[in-house]
Amino acid sequence: MKEQPTRDHVRARLVDVAATLLATQGPDAVTTRSVALAAGVQAPSIYRLFGDKDGLLDAVAEHGFASYLAQKPPIDTGGDPVDELRAGWDLHIGFGLANPALFRLMHTSTPTPAGRATAEAGGDILRRRVQRVARAGRLRVPEARAVALIRAAGTGVVLTMLDDPDPALADLAWDAVCAGILTDTPATASGPAAAAVTLRAALPDLPDFTPAETTLLREWLDRLT
Repeated sequence: MKEQPTRDHVRARLVDVAATLLATQGPDAVTTRSVALAAGVQAPSIYRLFGDKDGLLDAVAEHGFASYLAQKPPIDTGGDPVDELRAGWDLHIGFGLANPALFRLMHTSTPTPAGRATAEAGGDILRRRVQRVARAGRLRVPEARAVALIRAAGTGVVLTMLDDPDPALADLAWDAVCAGILTDTPATASGPAAAAVTLRAALPDLPDFTPAETTLLREWLDRLT
């Protein structure tokens, strides 16, 4: 007797088929009928598992974030932290340009709880990369501001290049981001603000401070930056 596929298996199959149709034929090809037919299931299965077509697309976006996260290079390879930050930038640009329809969907759909968690995991990797740059004394602005600028610039570059391809745009944007957030000289030689950014990044490792003292020091350092 042939074993019946499980609910999770059917769900994964539908997401995979929808993602393939999206990549090969575009958003208009992703209909409940076409997905069900290609997956070899009845259309009502989509409504039972995802609610509607939008729910299916949200799950495809979640799958996209998971695929993107799996491709991210290691955070600390022992190399230059700025080079590792650039590697993350290159991955983001490359993934977006290689998966145009999926990338658009990832940044326009309503994230599922799992998709939101996966996207946040990706954001955490970026924050940790930026923190390594700060600890090396190479960051001139607060970490949160650097993260926000990198995310906004990276996604904006991809969406712009998808509409108007310009092979030089990604490099020019990276140079502009670097000019705004990085310093070429050690933080101690770049003024008190850069030194404060570096010290703030090291706060978790500083010994002999009570939680209250750490909070107060963080507040003072934030004022300096």
